[in-house]
Amino acid sequence: MPYTVRTPTHSELVIKKSRFIGCVQPMADRASAQATVDALWQQHPGAAHVCWALLAGGQSAAVDDGEPGGTAGRPMLEVLRHQDLEGVLATVVRYFGGVKLGAGGLVRAYTDTIAQALLPAEKVPLQRMVVLQCEVPYALEGLVRREVEAAGATLGEVAHGSLVAVRLQLPQPQEAAFVQRLNDACQGRIGWIAP
Repeated sequence: MPYTVRTPTHSELVIKKSRFIGCVQPMADRASAQATVDALWQQHPGAAHVCWALLAGGQSAAVDDGEPGGTAGRPMLEVLRHQDLEGVLATVVRYFGGVKLGAGGLVRAYTDTIAQALLPAEKVPLQRMVVLQCEVPYALEGLVRREVEAAGATLGEVAHGSLVAVRLQLPQPQEAAFVQRLNDACQGRIGWIAP
């Protein structure tokens, strides 16, 4: 089962005068990851490199940011994979200390920085969410709202037109039972819309 981290965790290592500042945090997609990396450049304008790795389904990435190819992003990505993480961004800000570490030294430095950041991390099971949309007569709006709350689902947009259109989100494993329960409760007067 894949996991994500609940909150950002940090680490800092100094290796042969180079300073490595690591962070591991939950991240949904590549655009958000890029925005986070851009913000790190703003916070650390004197840094030599801001390397990062993202595990987020089809949007995964490994960026060396000027370090020799395969010595930063890929090792960080492997740490995330080894920990069975998903939806996670690992970043390392490096301040160069004047001593070259060599390819092996860089791989160890970036791997260790992310591994250290993960030590205090609280891992939580990753739940795949689904978005459902339905339309019901006004008389059934209260029933649908109560069922959404009872299921622990998240109520999204509710639009009132000739029918009440409801958008909600819930964990994927609960989808089939929830849809069946609403179908039964509404006695066939609910219409499901493909999101």
